[in-house]
Amino acid sequence: MRITLLQHVPFEGPGSIDPWCRQERLELNIAHLYRGDAVPQVQDFDGLVVMGGPMSVHDDAQHAWLANERALIEAAAGAGKPVLGICLGAQQIAAALGASVSRNPQPEIGWFPVQATGGIAGFSLPSSLTVFHWHGETFSLPPGATHLASSNICENQAFACSRNVLALQFHLETTPEGIGALIANCADELIDAPYVQSAAAMTAAAPAACRGLTTSMNDVLRYLFA
Repeated sequence: MRITLLQHVPFEGPGSIDPWCRQERLELNIAHLYRGDAVPQVQDFDGLVVMGGPMSVHDDAQHAWLANERALIEAAAGAGKPVLGICLGAQQIAAALGASVSRNPQPEIGWFPVQATGGIAGFSLPSSLTVFHWHGETFSLPPGATHLASSNICENQAFACSRNVLALQFHLETTPEGIGALIANCADELIDAPYVQSAAAMTAAAPAACRGLTTSMNDVLRYLFA
């Protein structure tokens, strides 16, 4: 299987997705859109992963590739190809499939739990799972989507469309190195707010917490791409 991963900034890479693909002997190709790589065509891959980034789905004027990416997501989903969106990627899936993206009531940054709200045939999240968040926006659900998870401050944390599309507002792929890179590049977002943890708190929890996340990330990847 050929998996294409769309990366939006240099400091939000594939994380634990890369070693899983190597372990499963799947071909992982990364399109670095931030440095001018073209948005692929739907025939170029068997599965699609759309990563996070600090930009908004509404920033088409600043990032011309955003609209092309949404068109690709719509085409891949319609063709029945497996599609996974993480953070901004989940918001791009929502927008591509007819939902809205808007400001969340509060920014959510750090280690906070999500609760499962439903499942689909062959996949569901644990009833409660502490995951890594870094987002200020949220999405509504596309028509026909199944709501999968929520948190105290963000109602729509995950959804599925049919068998082949999963959107996760939170990060399961992250590593301690990835958290360090986010802190280094987005420190201005660490404001004094109820659901924003300090850099020190996020970093201290990362080694143990990321090991648990990798297990859940592997379950997602196995469901979509194995």
